[in-house]
Amino acid sequence: MGGKGLDFKHKEVINIVDGKRMGYVQDVCADLENGVITSIIVPGNNKLRNVFSGNNEIVIPWQNIKCIGEDVILVEIGTTEG
Repeated sequence: MGGKGLDFKHKEVINIVDGKRMGYVQDVCADLENGVITSIIVPGNNKLRNVFSGNNEIVIPWQNIKCIGEDVILVEIGTTEG
């Protein structure tokens, strides 16, 4: 799996664990020294609580990205809803 950071913009992110739409990619994080993408960022959701949540964004590590399609990115994020 690979791609340019700009190719991720405007792709919808869907969690394959529960089938929920997480939103659209807002940004990507990269290791500039090695030239690899390390994570993607989607808008935060108050209902989604997981270890990757930030204040107003969810950072999804590259290893959690399972498939990148033309319009959609499938990720595997376990939720801890109570």
